[in-house]
Amino acid sequence: MPAIISTADAPFLLRDGGASDKLAIDTIRTLAMDAVQKANSGHPGTPMALAPVAHTLWSRVLRYDPSAPLWPNRDRFVLSCGHASMLLYAVLHLADVEEVDRQGRKTGRPAVSLDDIKQFRQLGSKTPGHPEYGVTTGVETTTGPLGQGCGNAVGMAIASRWLGANFNRKGFNLFDYSVYAVCSDGDLMEGVASEAASLAGHLRLSNLCWIYDNNHITIEGDSDLAFDEDVAQRFEAYGWQVIKLRNAEDVGALCDAFDTFRQTDDRPTLIIVNSLIGIGFPTRAGTHKAHSDAPGEEEIRGAKRSYGWPEDAQFLVPEEAKASFSQAVSARGAPLREAWERMLARYRIAHPDEAMALDLLLAGKLPDGWDIELPDFDADPKGVASREASGKVLNAIAQDLPWLVGGAADLAPSTKTEVKGAQSLEADEPGGRNMHFGIREHVMGAIANGMALSSMRPYTGTFMVFSDYMRPPIRLAALMELPVLFIFTHDSIGVGEDGPTHQPIEQLAALRAIPGLDTIRPGDANEVGAAWRVAMECKTRPTALILSRQAIPTLDRSLYAPASGVRHGGYVLADCDGTPRIILIGTGSELPLVVAAHERLTREGIASRVVSLPCWSLFERQDEAYRESVLPRAVRCRLAVEQGGALGWDRYVGPDGATITMAGFGASAPLARLQDKFGFTLEHVCQRARDLMEKNT
Repeated sequence: MPAIISTADAPFLLRDGGASDKLAIDTIRTLAMDAVQKANSGHPGTPMALAPVAHTLWSRVLRYDPSAPLWPNRDRFVLSCGHASMLLYAVLHLADVEEVDRQGRKTGRPAVSLDDIKQFRQLGSKTPGHPEYGVTTGVETTTGPLGQGCGNAVGMAIASRWLGANFNRKGFNLFDYSVYAVCSDGDLMEGVASEAASLAGHLRLSNLCWIYDNNHITIEGDSDLAFDEDVAQRFEAYGWQVIKLRNAEDVGALCDAFDTFRQTDDRPTLIIVNSLIGIGFPTRAGTHKAHSDAPGEEEIRGAKRSYGWPEDAQFLVPEEAKASFSQAVSARGAPLREAWERMLARYRIAHPDEAMALDLLLAGKLPDGWDIELPDFDADPKGVASREASGKVLNAIAQDLPWLVGGAADLAPSTKTEVKGAQSLEADEPGGRNMHFGIREHVMGAIANGMALSSMRPYTGTFMVFSDYMRPPIRLAALMELPVLFIFTHDSIGVGEDGPTHQPIEQLAALRAIPGLDTIRPGDANEVGAAWRVAMECKTRPTALILSRQAIPTLDRSLYAPASGVRHGGYVLADCDGTPRIILIGTGSELPLVVAAHERLTREGIASRVVSLPCWSLFERQDEAYRESVLPRAVRCRLAVEQGGALGWDRYVGPDGATITMAGFGASAPLARLQDKFGFTLEHVCQRARDLMEKNT
């Protein structure tokens, strides 16, 4: 049974600190009201309800130094219910967190000033509608899509344990930070949060604490319209410790709950907090409108009156409130951070090799010689599946990059994402390298993002058709500019007998549509190695690596251009003398088919060019002169061949070109029959090329 902590039934209980604590809590509430009202947009109710929770956590528990917000062993605070962003902005302002840029350099400005709060939800402000990583110092991850912050928090907790297992030494406890996430009814309704909770329980992440705001309100009304399960029992079944608090205003009970969490070493903790959304509003408390709308001037006055606050004051921050709160946070965090830095200095002397590796990890740099063991693949007409080549490349890189950690959604044997000879990352082996996410694609992506936010280099693996299950975290990785590697295999009708449910068609276009994501579909084993190089050297973009199940011929690079052209996104693989009559464009498993068509057309006296175009986004980032050299405007006869949908190819084939692509779903049959049925044969490609040239004559 969950523990129930309640030290009083009074509406507000102070353990110590007295009036200054209440003053700071009411400041958080009034800032939320005023910011939402000024913007005429936002959600004031949850920040008001959770102000005591956030205040207690930050002022009494969180190990955080406002003067060093990137301190590696700081506790992490994740606001998974990102619609309550004003709660976080108000806390960052009151804590006097200092701003740093993406390189970790102090700017001399506050992370969130009062003027920033006045610009809530305005263009270019540091207080956007939902917290955004990289925009506002102190925001540990971009949240808003419900449940994602829960998954990120699990990734951060995994990273803390991994860093401790790999870098802590006797007398040097460098990494032991905890992760606190505030989640809502909406978060816990989302499937990704259930996946996250299940895996966290399995891994016994005792450094993870979720605070569930049980306010019974969603946008449509009372949560029991669609959600009336026993959350406590669900989490107990996941293997979590569950603590129930009767009253979110009970600061003493909150302190006890956090103490219980910190004393627990065998499981994660869920603290269920019963709160009253929009507390203080005279007519809207407990209604969905307080959750989703600007409250209105009259109701703001009424709420302020109930707090004993000046009714007409706007954006009032009493000096006592800010001073007491910031002092409480920094008085605990600064000495801890300073002691940690002294310990790190001693660590550099006692363990210089580990310290050097840690410096690289925290800086997001690669070790010298990380790519020395990258394999070159000999020409082979039978070839190898690009997933097999990727597995070889992964293992070569992993030898010299120990913080390259990841795994698959129960598909490591198929996706070739296992580091050979390495331990599995499990509850009793937190420093392992091979992760077993189970059949949980959605949270796999969210966890990987949390790990990347903790300076690790994570990768994930699943079948490409299941990229649909994990699209939200892929999108957020791109938005946050995180160098996560998403490996997708079984990339086409080449899946064969598994049939259309497992044969991706529209997924390539969907991934290519995500801004900031490099989707790379290599055309042979050496292009796989080049794609991995691109992904690992990029620090500010995620990569989707698209790989085949079936063998692809390995091209003879003494006859064709080197695979290093992948770094440009597209390159001339094979050419003719003079101006080509037709340009053949291919990616992935269709690239050798296009090369074979080029060779046949050449024997027929037809001048053709082959362009390998594995990554559209990389190609678009090249200058116009380079793109013109690969796809000259003067050559309007172009044929693209790809076992995916046609969407997007018009930009490369133009109005006079054509594609051999998939117009519908696949079918269940041996691959050779499917290639014949859908036109991916040498004869068909050559005939389409001839027809196209005749049409454009």
